[in-house]
Amino acid sequence: MGTPEFPNLGKHCSVGDCRQIDFLPFTCDRCDLVFCLQHRSYTTHQCPNANLKDVTVLICPLCAKGVRLNPSEDPNITWDTHVNTDCDPSNYEKVTKKKKCPVPRCRETLTFSNTIRCKDCTKEHCLKHRFGPDHKCSGPIKVDSGFPFVNMLRRSQKAETRSNSSKNSSSSWWSSSLTNLKSSAEAGMQKLSIATSEAIQKAKDGISQNSSSSSSSSELVEACVHCPARFSTVGALIEHVEKSHQANQQPSRGRLTIDVCPKCSKGFRDPVLLVEHVEREHGGTSKA
Repeated sequence: MGTPEFPNLGKHCSVGDCRQIDFLPFTCDRCDLVFCLQHRSYTTHQCPNANLKDVTVLICPLCAKGVRLNPSEDPNITWDTHVNTDCDPSNYEKVTKKKKCPVPRCRETLTFSNTIRCKDCTKEHCLKHRFGPDHKCSGPIKVDSGFPFVNMLRRSQKAETRSNSSKNSSSSWWSSSLTNLKSSAEAGMQKLSIATSEAIQKAKDGISQNSSSSSSSSELVEACVHCPARFSTVGALIEHVEKSHQANQQPSRGRLTIDVCPKCSKGFRDPVLLVEHVEREHGGTSKA
């Protein structure tokens, strides 16, 4: 069997009556034996493990669920295990009962691809009756935007028509609720009026204080540049300067000194200004 170059080439068929040498043998994926082309199928070589990977599912008539049969287990045992553990008869209607279009005389089964939910009535319809006029849509739910106690009043009135006992209880509850509401509203209005009056009084006090301080400060608006004295008029300020400060400044005017730049003959009263001028205009040299 084989050749010197390929000594392992070819194998005998595992069937006893065949034993044929096949250079391209087939290996069974169930029993892992080698067979020739003629006996490669499960039935021809009678494979004992042919049904190990078979998938057999039975539909339970009680819950409509699929029960997979185990090849290595008795089907009766598998069925008993399902009935005692997983079987739920309430699921039968959910699986078998199909949802249909609610429009009269329309028996269209609603599936994932042909179901449309109406935005107004929030009901599911088929594609044929997806528009409002086709399924007689009642329209969106109207929201009562009126006074919030109107619904409570209507409920109390309906309760009065039913029985006398309910009438007495509803009227007492309604009267107590109105009384509480009225008292809370009066208390809130009283607090609001007190807070408003306090705010107005504080504003008036602040305005009066500001006016008094501004009037006192406006009395002395003219300040002397030589001393901290302040005056109400310009004439009083001029008279003060002439009397107090001009006599002191006149003798000093004759002793006024001016520093002259040696480069451009420009005069400066402050020596610091002369130094800055020389450094800026003449490059920092004061020699002529």
